[in-house]
Amino acid sequence: MAVTPDEARSLALSLPEAVEQDHHGRPSFRVGGKIFATLWSDERLNVMLDEGGILTAVERAPEACAEVRWGTKLAAVGVTLARVEPALLRELLEDAWEGKAPARLLGRET
Repeated sequence: MAVTPDEARSLALSLPEAVEQDHHGRPSFRVGGKIFATLWSDERLNVMLDEGGILTAVERAPEACAEVRWGTKLAAVGVTLARVEPALLRELLEDAWEGKAPARLLGRET
């Protein structure tokens, strides 16, 4: 168990059309111009899930996942890299990517 910041970066960038861009001095990972994760520090990756996904992640792996709020809004799940299983981090990143990806990448174009 444990993921390094470089491994987290590689997982995020392995998703289709994912790119890394600066976000207020921190690396962010985006698809279609939308942020799906930020490397908040060498210890923590914030993954932008919907509220249900955040609550599920925290319930499933409380030793590795914590709620991140922006004001009163539940905004992300903070993942402690030293405590997360790589498979769980991959799953969280895939879910966040799917929530931000353009319809054409999801095969949902009308």
